[in-house]
Amino acid sequence: MLSYQHGYHAGNLADVHKHALLAWSLAYMTRKDKPLSYLETHAGRGLYDTTDEAAVKTGEAAKGIAIAEGWFKRDHPYAQVLKRIRAKHGLTAYPGSPLVAAESLRPMDDIHLSELHPQEFAALSGNMAPYGGVFRQRDGWEMALSLCPPDPRRGMLLIDPSFEVKSDYDTIPDTIAKIHRKWGVGVIILWYPVLTDAPHKPMIKALKSAIPDGFVSEVAFPPARPGHRMVGSGLFVVNAPYGFAEESARIAALFHKNLKPA
Repeated sequence: MLSYQHGYHAGNLADVHKHALLAWSLAYMTRKDKPLSYLETHAGRGLYDTTDEAAVKTGEAAKGIAIAEGWFKRDHPYAQVLKRIRAKHGLTAYPGSPLVAAESLRPMDDIHLSELHPQEFAALSGNMAPYGGVFRQRDGWEMALSLCPPDPRRGMLLIDPSFEVKSDYDTIPDTIAKIHRKWGVGVIILWYPVLTDAPHKPMIKALKSAIPDGFVSEVAFPPARPGHRMVGSGLFVVNAPYGFAEESARIAALFHKNLKPA
């Protein structure tokens, strides 16, 4: 869908969950002195301001990163990424996943980003230009299916759709299974919202049927505002890096300790 813009939601608690585990995973993967590929299907603009009109309108950042940043120790990869981004762009800057990845990767690593929305793609290209990489104004699923397996073969694919199209829940399991068959060694991370009516549950069941070793990480949190349907965040991970389950449990414990779930 070309209507979705992540600026309204950047820095919310789902971003905290997703980006903390993304930063940790890439920090782990870059310990090895071998290049890797990073691919992202729904990249957004890469950099946001938590005080701009869109963010203030929803209040999601104020109830997200504004309260959650203190949960992380200063040496956590996520905290380190936030520190570097703010040093470059100001204290109200928040990185989307492309910038979390770019700040975590090395010159030897490749970045491939796809974003279909014209304005978001233009902003993405500008925000990511200092880091290099290949940016495509193209359907992200098409990019993933055409590029996988990438070169280098070692690497990660982040899939972060808006789920505005309800059929996504039905088509995603088959598409991820196809990508996994083509790229058996790739780390594939799918983010999904946990909504009050739980439309993700059949999707996760289908994913687990297709990829039994897939790992599920979920956190719960209160709705950002009255009537808001999102009450949690989930990741389905194929070929999770060593230690991912333990780090996922640590992140979930932070949510449980500091928040009262809906």
